[in-house]
Amino acid sequence: MFLKHAEIKPARISALLGAAERAARAIPPAFPLTATVAVNPFMGQANLDLANTQARLARVAGVRLTQTRAQYGALLDAGTITNTDLHDALLASDSPRKPASLTALLAHLSSPGHQPAALPTLADHAAQASGTDWPAIIARSFGLWAAGHFETGQALWTPAPGKGAFSAWRDWASHDLTPEISGLTGFCAHVAAAPDTAERAILHVCDALDIPDAAAESVFHRLLMDLGGWTQHARWLLWQAELEGGTDSTVTDLLAIRLIWETALLAHAPALATPWAQTCAAHAEPVAATADHCIDAILQDASERAYQRKLAAALSGRQPHEGRATLQAAFCIDVRSEVFRRQFESLNNGIETLGFVGFFGLPLAHKPHGTDMAQSHLPVLLHPTVTSCNHATPAREHSARIAARAVRAWGRFRQAAVSSFAFVEAAGPLYGWKLVKSALARTPQAGPTTPAPRFETALSAQDKAETAAKILRAMSLQSGHARLVLLLGHGATIPNSPHASAYQCGACGGQSGEVSARLLAQLLNDPETRAGLPAQGITLPDDTLFLAGLHDTTTDKVTVFPDTPAPDHKRDIAQAVDWLDRAGALTRAVRAARLPRARTDKIIARAANWAETRPEWGLAGCAAFIAAPRTTTAGADLGGRAFLHSYDWQTDEGFSTLELILTAPVVVASWISLQYYASSVAPVAFGGGNKLIHNVVGGIGVVQGNGGILRPGLPWQAVHDGQRLVHTPLRLSVLIEAPQHAIADVLARHDGLRALFDNTWLHLLALQDGQVRARYRPGLNWQAVEQLA
Repeated sequence: MFLKHAEIKPARISALLGAAERAARAIPPAFPLTATVAVNPFMGQANLDLANTQARLARVAGVRLTQTRAQYGALLDAGTITNTDLHDALLASDSPRKPASLTALLAHLSSPGHQPAALPTLADHAAQASGTDWPAIIARSFGLWAAGHFETGQALWTPAPGKGAFSAWRDWASHDLTPEISGLTGFCAHVAAAPDTAERAILHVCDALDIPDAAAESVFHRLLMDLGGWTQHARWLLWQAELEGGTDSTVTDLLAIRLIWETALLAHAPALATPWAQTCAAHAEPVAATADHCIDAILQDASERAYQRKLAAALSGRQPHEGRATLQAAFCIDVRSEVFRRQFESLNNGIETLGFVGFFGLPLAHKPHGTDMAQSHLPVLLHPTVTSCNHATPAREHSARIAARAVRAWGRFRQAAVSSFAFVEAAGPLYGWKLVKSALARTPQAGPTTPAPRFETALSAQDKAETAAKILRAMSLQSGHARLVLLLGHGATIPNSPHASAYQCGACGGQSGEVSARLLAQLLNDPETRAGLPAQGITLPDDTLFLAGLHDTTTDKVTVFPDTPAPDHKRDIAQAVDWLDRAGALTRAVRAARLPRARTDKIIARAANWAETRPEWGLAGCAAFIAAPRTTTAGADLGGRAFLHSYDWQTDEGFSTLELILTAPVVVASWISLQYYASSVAPVAFGGGNKLIHNVVGGIGVVQGNGGILRPGLPWQAVHDGQRLVHTPLRLSVLIEAPQHAIADVLARHDGLRALFDNTWLHLLALQDGQVRARYRPGLNWQAVEQLA
């Protein structure tokens, strides 16, 4: 079955290995549970539009990427989508396969459209021929091995530490009798005879399976998608390695493993060669969107135009507050802050709020109290350059580390092969009491207090002033400072959830925003910073105090951290805390209307309930990103669906802040939006499955039940309330108040960013005086908009 390396021609070697590399790049990375960061599931298809991506993923994953025709028809009947929206979307489509008229498009709403089905693997052919569910056997066998191989500390033993994935699997599978017991005789010998490297295995298997060069990339993509979240975890390993200037071959290793399974099945049942040849011929056909794919893409565009129309009508264009603000508060741009900001501002006309990325411009690698393990507190697109810590005095730090070691030792005692049995018998009743206490909890329990964070990286006076000035400019906060300025990061109280980090601050790498907010407040209050800022063109009033806080998005309670002594601001702080408490109560009332079985007075208790599958909705519903002065959106009820970034282009010299916003926060927001989108429309391929049957594997992800395929993405309960989707699947609409030529100049310098807009993974609308004036069109073009509302 395996040919000698010399028999494969150099041109074919190049073609096959190139196809393997492209297939690996088509897979999105999935971050581990310790820092569950949203990722664009269509990252590998950014050079395709929605219709062509649907065609490709229908072939390799069997999923649709839009809502059903019936769902669009219901939106039209309800008046959410209008005929004008459909007409404009039809006109905007450049597909030669689009319907000839609005009447023809409307007629298609009554048909079900295409029903995607992935091209069969050899395992599928074998299952159909034999009646044995080979895809399930492969998923279970592979998942059992992968759970041990990718283990990051959850288990006590790992099967082959230090070995590459292909080599480790080859050793393991050559002794795994599960396939042979299931009927695949000779599997162990087949694996043992396989080439000793993944690349050689791929080359030889492709010849054994007669995979044409033209079909290879599509076949490889199909097999990688078949392994679900395991390949996405491997893609994350490559992502991380490349961030550090290296590389990683794990995705290729997994492809080789899956290909060996295919050859074993073909060797066992040679009659499968005929249907397999037909499948390869289908894979060799170029990917092309059908008329149905085009129609669904138009309907999706129409639903997004409907949302944009309502959003444009909501923009306020309010006049700015006269005189000095009573209080300013900078929140993370997270959509959950939009509701709180609106309620907070309603309490006093002198309250001004701003939106900024939650890591507050500090690229931190942070070491928490009791450990030297650094956590990245910044967007995954960036690399940390500053270190910080929560370390206490040597004596207190030593005690914390001893306590942490004791906890780890206790955990190992509970899980060890022998002691675990005695542990259950002896300690079971005590843990029963713990479960009762958790079940009866009424309010979240506060964690232990830790020392205030501090910079470990030495910053000179000039470094401090330059860093502070850069951040203040990015916040559009060079002038007009209030006496008290709050810097509010955000986190979430989520007990008993593997995906808890997904509810934390995405801009902080899945960590709480507390550390970033507190360090920036310290930096801006530092006398050396204040003394150096005038040379940077910024002067802070002597009486301005920056105060950090943390907004808990599950309870809507805000904790402030008076790290800088300020007796003169005691009354200001007390007033701010009162307003924050009142705004939190108003926000809980708004959120209770959306949460199932929720009451305003029970929102905080829900956060402590370890059995609650929906303590909050996270970023479900996110649909827009607005970079503009707060006057554009102040007072507007945006429904907690918009990322709000403060930006004043008239103070942005050289449009450097505009470039930063478009290349970092906009991209991160698009990843969040598209992850929610994919988890809603294609949950089988890109969703996290059912929370109720999750089991954590290796500390990196979850499986459903007791094994099988790793499930990436968001759990179904994060986007669905049990009766309907809570997240409306819309691609993000980006609204920027800046000159059109400046926006286009940024896109022209960043091909990857431009591809997202040119292929309509994001919509781009230009604002002027708070109103939509132009729509971006592919090729750095703009279409004037007279009136969206």
